[in-house]
Amino acid sequence: MFPLPAEGFAAAGAAPGTHVGKALPRFEDAALLTGRGSYTDDIGVKPGTLHAAVLRSPHGHADIIAIDSAAALALPGVRAVLTGADVAAWSTPFAVGVKQPMEHWSIAIERARYVGEPVAVVMAESRYLAEDALELIKVEYRQLKAVVDPEAALEPGAPVLHQAVGANLVNDRHFSYGEPEAAFAAAARTVKIKVHYPRNSCTPIECFAVVAEHLAGDEGYDVLSNFQGPFALHPVMARSLKVSGTKLRLRAPRDSGGSFGTKQAVSTYIVLLCLASRKAGAPVKWIEDRLEHLQGSVSSTNRVTTIEAALTPEGEMTALRYHQIDDCGAYLRAPEPATFYRMHGMLTGAYKVRHLAVHNQVVLTNKTPSGLVRGFGGPQVYFALERLMQRIAVELGLDPLDVIARNMITPDAFPYRAPAGSLYDSGNYQLSMAMAIERGGLAELKVRREQARAEGRLYGIGYAAVVEPSISNMGYITTALTPAERARAGPKNGANTSATVAVDALGSVSVMIDSVPQGQGHRTVVAQVVADVLGLEPADVLVNAELDTQKDGWSIAAGNYSSRFAGAVAGTVHLTALKVRDKLALIAAAILEVPVADIVFEGRKVFARTDPGNRLPFHRVAGGAHWSPASLPQGMASGVRETVFWTPPQLLAPDQHDVINSSAAYGFLFDICAVEVDQLTGQVRIDRYVTSHDAGRILNPALADGQIRGAFAQGLGAALMEEFDYGSDGSFKSGTFADYLVPTACEVPEPVIVHSETLSPFTPLGAKGLGEGNNMSTPVCIANAVADALGVSDLRLPLTPSKIHALLGIDDPAPSKPRSAAPVKAPHGGHALSMSGSVELPATPDQVYAVLLDPAALAKVIPGCHALEKVGENHYRADVTIGIALVKARYAAEIHLSELDPPHGLALGGKGVSSLGSAEGAGRIRLEAAGAGTLLSYDYSAAVSGKVAAVGGRMLEGAAKIVLRQLFEQLGRQAGGGSATAPARSLWQRILSALGVSK
Repeated sequence: MFPLPAEGFAAAGAAPGTHVGKALPRFEDAALLTGRGSYTDDIGVKPGTLHAAVLRSPHGHADIIAIDSAAALALPGVRAVLTGADVAAWSTPFAVGVKQPMEHWSIAIERARYVGEPVAVVMAESRYLAEDALELIKVEYRQLKAVVDPEAALEPGAPVLHQAVGANLVNDRHFSYGEPEAAFAAAARTVKIKVHYPRNSCTPIECFAVVAEHLAGDEGYDVLSNFQGPFALHPVMARSLKVSGTKLRLRAPRDSGGSFGTKQAVSTYIVLLCLASRKAGAPVKWIEDRLEHLQGSVSSTNRVTTIEAALTPEGEMTALRYHQIDDCGAYLRAPEPATFYRMHGMLTGAYKVRHLAVHNQVVLTNKTPSGLVRGFGGPQVYFALERLMQRIAVELGLDPLDVIARNMITPDAFPYRAPAGSLYDSGNYQLSMAMAIERGGLAELKVRREQARAEGRLYGIGYAAVVEPSISNMGYITTALTPAERARAGPKNGANTSATVAVDALGSVSVMIDSVPQGQGHRTVVAQVVADVLGLEPADVLVNAELDTQKDGWSIAAGNYSSRFAGAVAGTVHLTALKVRDKLALIAAAILEVPVADIVFEGRKVFARTDPGNRLPFHRVAGGAHWSPASLPQGMASGVRETVFWTPPQLLAPDQHDVINSSAAYGFLFDICAVEVDQLTGQVRIDRYVTSHDAGRILNPALADGQIRGAFAQGLGAALMEEFDYGSDGSFKSGTFADYLVPTACEVPEPVIVHSETLSPFTPLGAKGLGEGNNMSTPVCIANAVADALGVSDLRLPLTPSKIHALLGIDDPAPSKPRSAAPVKAPHGGHALSMSGSVELPATPDQVYAVLLDPAALAKVIPGCHALEKVGENHYRADVTIGIALVKARYAAEIHLSELDPPHGLALGGKGVSSLGSAEGAGRIRLEAAGAGTLLSYDYSAAVSGKVAAVGGRMLEGAAKIVLRQLFEQLGRQAGGGSATAPARSLWQRILSALGVSK
């Protein structure tokens, strides 16, 4: 274990007590595992509360010409419709983290810039009515060219998202630390790679939730939401609503169904629903559905990084050079560009390189605004840095482990100042690496690799060495500004944390914390910490994790992010409990007539160390401050309640040279991954995954390992499955779990977890964070293993079977038979589908053909057809509603029949437009006599854009098969005059039939 300075250890507090360090089960489980949690949607609302539904843009980039909500307002039960005009009148744009004339409102005003951007909000007596009313709102759009690739967004002539800015590049900064140019000039070798990190997110089981009320008079707004913080966004929201901070009351429920960073982005919806309440004159409740969450809430930034190392012949790095392009989506939503600058002070990672050059560019594209996804910044940085380390080993013909070890910071260097400013508090990286190698059985894995390769199988081993920051310096984001801009704005720094500990008249202990947990077990650990200080059992301590900005102690740094709990929140609770203990010790010393220094708290008793037999019950000592305040020691105030605010003094503002200590504590991970790649299926199988952690003092090993497993599962998803897919027009194609794949328990192997502990001298308990680390290390560790297995240099996440096949040079198989219908391109980059099949109809070809040419009969055949009229020769106009999964759209459609060959076949084509997007298709139908009936064969290509496209290709294809089968079955019944009508089948039977399953 790394020895700490004496003064540092004192700052870390006493040695572990009776309860801290034990794997105590979560107190939260009694409610969470029995369905008795208290989530936002579980909490009752005031009578008269309305329900909101959000109309969203189906276009990635479009001017909003007009919005007609008259029909929606006429629907019984609809109270009001909020549009951009209301929002512009009652609020202001959100503050932007860089100096640009960019206007980001809570709703699209005049222009929509990403699919899913709110355009209008309906408030009605039920969510069902509100959703129905959305269909009645008519929005006229003028579609514009979109840009979704960040590099393309930088090119001259690219569509510009914000005309006032004049370009898509909204922040461009260069940094230099040490003498990087000289180091590169003197380098014996250089290695350079370019990598792409994709867009992905966290998919918490509970989506966004807001209950907002515009209060009477001039009292402002009251909001209940599963907002996770950082509460630095509270003043951003208040300013947008044009109220003082005290007039925006934010309340968080006791429980929240996960977040992993994403629920900071509910801040824009808090403002939107506050304004909706103002428009409706009543409280308004909105619970986000899954499609809304995936399509329009938040994602990580996709980043393009070019990274280069200057090297000695032995593989030691002397300098690093970064060029990073971050795609922040359509708006730079606060606190972005946090994803860039949270990691800025530590871009050299675990390595002792002293010279660093950085070029950062923040770019806007027609995608959902990015935000704080678990480990934000870390996955993007380490995917570049650790891929580079692997390439250095390959190109120099060295062992990757030797390259890593040769460059790692040594134990005697701590506290270690990285070139860009991060002050690494403690560590023994070599020990963590050695423990992973030994306990993870690396020697055995290498033997497996040799055997597999000898048999012609693809087997690889990858590594990742990652420094994990925790407790963010609130000033790191200002590194995006120039020193002159920072000087004008004033310094920002620190990481305030607050906690309150109170003891009531019966000696019961309660604690209020500002961490807004989402299932991690914060209440359990806090109870362990307080119980140790006061000599109690954890069950004696009640922990309140709800947060109310009008009643509780909090700061702009409050919230659940940047792994701040163990180091900052639990540490501040420890300091607060010590203050309570000091007061109770004074009371007990007066009663026992002994020196205060002799007082001991243990076993729910208070006694003198010199006379342990004379024990006072804890509740008697505490009760005296309430029941008998006159008997308290002279000068002591009655009551026992303490609140402490704590911030690490090491967290200073960026200096004039852009040096920034971006976090207070820094843990370490060393990961090993062994994979086998199936050449036939393209599947990546993880043979073993080893992760070694040093997170300082472990407060609860069971909960720590739970966080590691969760982060590992998420990192595995990023490596092998998860990516938000966009069409060239900004169409979003990953709106359901059919196309946005996430790992389940079946796909996640059990990792080998190893712990070491080097206590932090900078946190009250010596603890550091560990909840984000594997989301930083696992994607690149798996990628390095696959690169080793395949012998490739360039690969992109996620490593899906199709991408593996491409890396192996294997093409997808050709279709089983050619399509006779002309292919239809997806409109402006939307989803394209191709279908073919056949069905037997109980009518002759002549009868079937007659129906196809009869408008009245055809209207009865088309599923969801409200009306159909003939407007020309074989040309029809139709009003059709199509529902797929969570999406229902009403299309104004045109249908054309051509190439008529009665009664043998024809070609047909059509297109339609709705408020949710556009659709078009073309195909061919062939009719052949089959006994007394007809065999109808079809080939059809269709394409959709907008919200319908967001449900994804897999679900669209399945739904299209069902719709087509319904159409042809109806066609057969109509042609047969009803005499051959088949018995009605259930939806389940139809789905099974569409899937080719008979029952």
